[in-house]
Amino acid sequence: MAVRTPMAGWIGFASILMITIGAIDFFEGLIAAIRGHYYVLAPNQVIVFDVSTWGWLTLIWGIVLILVGLALGTGASWARWFTIVAAIINMLGQLAFLGSSQWPLWTLTGITLSIIVIYALTARWEGYPETARGTRL
Repeated sequence: MAVRTPMAGWIGFASILMITIGAIDFFEGLIAAIRGHYYVLAPNQVIVFDVSTWGWLTLIWGIVLILVGLALGTGASWARWFTIVAAIINMLGQLAFLGSSQWPLWTLTGITLSIIVIYALTARWEGYPETARGTRL
């Protein structure tokens, strides 16, 4: 019989959020790759690529985040740390693009959700081993 812990709910929540963040990044990158004029870059922006290259990188990163969210949902023991690192990298990447977008809502949403994922995976560290030993969320 599987033992449900409060941590299992947080991990499931973080898993769903990572999939959502990945989808946001995917579509943000898809828009930049297909419609480069959608984003306006000024000379003082952080992005060092052209918008199309940035779009493809963000699109691929979105797919990686979706896969990380799915791995976290399966209870893989490596997925928790990997998700925390991926959320931090995503947050920094979104911060780098914040000033480049005419409509920063996508970027601010990605940053906010990344912070929530980091909180969900680090606030209650106890209880995770029971979840990671094969109990499905």
